Amino acid sequence: MGKTSISPSIKKSEDIKVFISHRDSKCDECGEQLGRQAWITLEKNKGALCLACADLDELVFLPSGEAALTRRARKHSVLSAVVLKFSRARGRYERQGLLVEESALNEAEAECLADAEARERRAERERERRAELDQGYVERFAKRIRELFPSCPPKREVQIAEHACRKYSGRVGRSAAARSFDETAVRLAVAAHIRHRETNYDELLAAEWDRADARAQVTHRVDKLLRRWQRGALDDESRQKLKAKDRMEAIEGIKVGLDPAIVLNNFSLLSPCNLAFKTGRRRRIAS
Repeated sequence: MGKTSISPSIKKSEDIKVFISHRDSKCDECGEQLGRQAWITLEKNKGALCLACADLDELVFLPSGEAALTRRARKHSVLSAVVLKFSRARGRYERQGLLVEESALNEAEAECLADAEARERRAERERERRAELDQGYVERFAKRIRELFPSCPPKREVQIAEHACRKYSGRVGRSAAARSFDETAVRLAVAAHIRHRETNYDELLAAEWDRADARAQVTHRVDKLLRRWQRGALDDESRQKLKAKDRMEAIEGIKVGLDPAIVLNNFSLLSPCNLAFKTGRRRRIAS
């Protein structure tokens, strides 16, 4: 299922700005030391945020230089940001390029496919993407996603794992918990994917919604899809609880003519076969 379309009342705001810092930086939300040349954005009343905390880490960088490609990528990208760097020589911030959605960049490059340089650039970006990934770790992470979310759409677990595990990113897939394939860390990665790919969350950010308000707006759909994708992933304890619940429902819902004391002392009598046999026998007697 694709993204929910943006409401007519939501209008795209002016450009989000991302700055390449020229001094040591720290994220004011997660507290991570980002060092020099960090990519940060500034939020009112919150200070400097890393791209992950600003929910801009789903975007890819398109350097300045090709006007047609930049124009098309920006047109197709619901969420985008201008990347700026301070020039000491000129005493001002200068534009370095755009952060855009990868699907938008692919679509823009497809429109420019006759351009051999665009094809080479895509190949180079793919080589860089592969270099950023620890393929063995990504495969294990994807396998864990499939174990916990067996109803996840085909091949989606690979997309989630590749995005979460990029070496430079600081994303959830690179955390200590994720490296041990902790269920909570995996769930966070899947939830982030759903938020960006299956809701209009990016559109709300582009319309300058507060991140907390935007997340609250899409929480119901994110939780709903998490539950849907998780079907079939019950552990033994959960299965036992479900079986116990089914047995109690069977006791309440099926009239088999058993004495309550026998029911409580002989749960084995309530197996599907015994229930079917006794129900059928009762029906035959009644007829």
